[in-house]
This record gives sequence, structure tokens and C-alpha cells, in this order.
Amino acid sequence: MDELDRKIISILQVNGRASNARIAREVGVSEGTVRRRLKQLLQQGIIKVIAVPDPEKLGYHTEALIGVQVDPDKLDIVASRLALLTEAQWVTVTTGAYDIFLWTTMKSAEDLGEFLKGKVGPTLGVRRTETFVSLAVKKRGHGVAL
Repeated sequence: MDELDRKIISILQVNGRASNARIAREVGVSEGTVRRRLKQLLQQGIIKVIAVPDPEKLGYHTEALIGVQVDPDKLDIVASRLALLTEAQWVTVTTGAYDIFLWTTMKSAEDLGEFLKGKVGPTLGVRRTETFVSLAVKKRGHGVAL
């Protein structure tokens, strides 16, 4: 991956629907070059093209970060099980006070409570959870700084 690929990705992070022609104009290469580069980036799994909905506009008014402490010998299995939950937007194994963090969006605080009591808490190996409810989302990024 070179600087041209990084520029193409940066443009797509701002506008995933940018045309090849527009990207080509912005980076100063031909449309064919952009098309070939995008094809390579997709084939190599460096980027994925996805739709990212706005949870609030879809009726999901409660977002939360859940810190999970687990039995040390069950870390990978718990993380894998949590990652299978459809409500989990992302799951990451971490260092520090929590072994795993899970981000979720729910329609209501009641739904969040049911999720915690009915799905996260009963997961074999989960010792403790702490939930941080989001009061306001000021930035919703979906990429990396290139």
C-alpha cells in the first residue's frame, strides 16, 4: 500500500459513494488507475464497502460501552461468544481493568437491561460487567487516520 492508496481510502472514509472519476480528480490520476487500485484494495481485504446506519435515526436511542471482566482461562471463548451476539456492534479484548469491551446500541434503556441480564451476564466465564451509557455522541468515526 502506498500514498495513493491512502489518499483513495481517506476520500472514501469521508464519502463512501465517491465516484472513481471524483477520486481520480482529487488525487490527480486517471479513473482507470483508481478503479484498479480499488479492486486491489477490496481483493486484499484492506477495505470493505459497507453501509453504516445512524442508530438514532433507526430508533436506537440507547448506546453503551460495556466493560467485561472474565475468568482468565475463558477470555477467548467469552470474547467469541459475545462477538456472536447480534446486538454487539464491536467486541475487543483489552488490557487494564476490563478484559473485554463491547459496544451496543439499543432501542431503550429497558432493552439494554434485558441484554445485560439475559445475554451478557449469563455468559459462562463472565465475572463482572460495568456499563457506560452514552449521553451524547459527538463523533462517529468508522475508519483509521491514514
